[in-house]
Amino acid sequence: MEEKENDTLRKIFAVAQTEFLDKGFRGASLRAIVKKAGVTTGAFYGYFKSKEALFDELVQEHAAHIMGIYDGILAEFEKLSPEQQTKSMDNYSSTGLTKMFEYAWEHKNAFRLILKSSDGTRYENFIQELARKDMDSTEDFCRLLESQGTKVERIDPMIEELVITGTFSSFFTLILSDIPRAEAERGLAQLFRFYRGGWNSLMHFSD
Repeated sequence: MEEKENDTLRKIFAVAQTEFLDKGFRGASLRAIVKKAGVTTGAFYGYFKSKEALFDELVQEHAAHIMGIYDGILAEFEKLSPEQQTKSMDNYSSTGLTKMFEYAWEHKNAFRLILKSSDGTRYENFIQELARKDMDSTEDFCRLLESQGTKVERIDPMIEELVITGTFSSFFTLILSDIPRAEAERGLAQLFRFYRGGWNSLMHFSD
């Protein structure tokens, strides 16, 4: 009985993933998913409360994992002394991006759903939520530098949001592009150098 239920769930997930990727969350038809998966509507509601609950099942773990990587790296960084933070910022940023890259690369379809098909769900602002975390942590780091007497050139919050949001968008676009992994890794390294070079200049690390 359990094996049959697992098989049914696998069919629902496979059909739903295709339907969501093709039509987006809003355009996806629950009736079509149920029909193509070969289950009744009643059977479907035995597993999921709604279409959104099904979408959540497909992506929640992966979205949370990426956020967890960011939060974990930040928590380790914040344990360092101010001097260590200044010296280690690039390494921690690079490590975080690399870990996120490796995970997202192995779960591309989940992130295609999050980034391209999630309009109308709680994941539709996924990039913006990541950007907000980065903006908050950047602000904390700037204050720390200033408290240590380091000159920091502040930029307009709107420009900062545009830059950080654009960087995360570029990061995931790179991952979801139809290119070999080695090429994507080279692109990631260049993206990081470009992004970090700008911040180093504003924080006068490169003077």
